[in-house]
Amino acid sequence: MTQQELGDTINVTKVSICCYEKGTRIPSLETLIDISNLFKVDLDYLIGNDTYVVSEENESYGIKMSYEEIELIKELRKHTDIYIKLIDNPRRMLELIDKKVR
Repeated sequence: MTQQELGDTINVTKVSICCYEKGTRIPSLETLIDISNLFKVDLDYLIGNDTYVVSEENESYGIKMSYEEIELIKELRKHTDIYIKLIDNPRRMLELIDKKVR
């Protein structure tokens, strides 16, 4: 979606969208809500807040995670062997990954 298309959709100018992206202008609450509704994301995500995730076993425990962290975990769970190895020995697996990437 172009800046012009987004601006037209939420009734602001292309220049405003450009300024929001550069961080030189802050959108109004109404504009944030419009963007949130358009892209079907939480307002917290738009303003950079993490998502509160509750443990599956214990609802009294929770942790804040970014959208990207949650998506990483979802993707890892699709690869059962790797996921289990990461859970069993995270430091060792990350060392191996680090060696491969370098």
